[in-house]
Amino acid sequence: MDSRRNFVGKVAYGLAGTLAAGPSRVLGANARVRVGIIGAGDRGMELANQLRACTNTDIAGYADIYSKHRERVAVAVADYRELLASKDIDAVVIATPQHLHAAQFQDALGAGKHVYLEKTAAFTVAEAKQMRSAYRAATQVVQIGHQACSTGHVADVTQFLSDPSRFGKLTAIAMQHHRNTPAAKPQWARPALFTPELRAENIDWPAFDPRGFDPDRFVHWRYFWDYSGGTVFEHMSQQLSFWYKTLNLQIPSSANMEGGIYLWKDGREVPDTVSVTLRQPEDLMISWVSGLGNNQLGISEDALGTNGSISRASQVKYTPQKMNRADLRETTGQSAHTPQAHMQNFIDAIRLGTEPSCPFDLGYRVSIACRMAIESYRQGRTVRWDARREEIT
Repeated sequence: MDSRRNFVGKVAYGLAGTLAAGPSRVLGANARVRVGIIGAGDRGMELANQLRACTNTDIAGYADIYSKHRERVAVAVADYRELLASKDIDAVVIATPQHLHAAQFQDALGAGKHVYLEKTAAFTVAEAKQMRSAYRAATQVVQIGHQACSTGHVADVTQFLSDPSRFGKLTAIAMQHHRNTPAAKPQWARPALFTPELRAENIDWPAFDPRGFDPDRFVHWRYFWDYSGGTVFEHMSQQLSFWYKTLNLQIPSSANMEGGIYLWKDGREVPDTVSVTLRQPEDLMISWVSGLGNNQLGISEDALGTNGSISRASQVKYTPQKMNRADLRETTGQSAHTPQAHMQNFIDAIRLGTEPSCPFDLGYRVSIACRMAIESYRQGRTVRWDARREEIT
């Protein structure tokens, strides 16, 4: 209790001044990095465990609008801005629903903190541009939480692509993401969270949604368009970020998404079965098919070139097209990775002043691509990206 009281006192004192801070500095290779976590829900606690596995790193505090979440950690406040005001924190991890990202991200940079921002980075195009402006005006390290960008698979694919003739002309990337759950447990359903503590007086509800208190929306925020991009933001963004990074792909020229709520008629708004097509300006097509009612096909990606294919699932594999490269053989990648690799990469970038594995610009492009898919689905038509005006049309 004393540690919490001291922490609250420090941050309250800090708020009497300003959140603004001077330019960030390189801490040094052996410096201890002190991190605050905004969002102490399930994902925030998972990321906290990853932080604990990182070298010379401390968790200095948490912020969460729900009192039950605050009670399970040692040092916590309700208002994330109090956390940002603390001079005892170098960086923050933002692990909140997607509709809250923009304000928290901009406030964190304004407070001089380095930022690890959970995927998908930006919720809308307008917010993405606001966040980009804040990032360009800042000097801090920003890591977007697309963890595939720090796996050994990146090194494997980079090695396979090092000789362009092995791959030839890339024309398509086919991705899929299929999951299943027991029939009585729909994807993202969390009935165990409907406890007696889930009451308006225990949640700073206006910080989540200015409308009237709704416990279902709080627990099942991933069901609703107001807070979530559904499976596109949760799953497609992860797979897309890997190829946007390794191939340096830009925002799609157009996007089309079809599908529906075919499985769970439980009040959710986001579809459970979808097909997305992205037409890239690099003259290639990306397709993504996802269902949440059968996992037979699993999760995989195949980049298809005229001279060979790169397949990514649990491992990365190169397979030549024998008609064009009879001299090559199938090869499997060997690079390893650890669960905390992406977080460790963020901490290392803070210490050394290097660019992280998933910098803001990469997260920005993935965010726009995902929002284009959602807009196509909701408007019932193909949408296009106006690169000059930076708008979806």
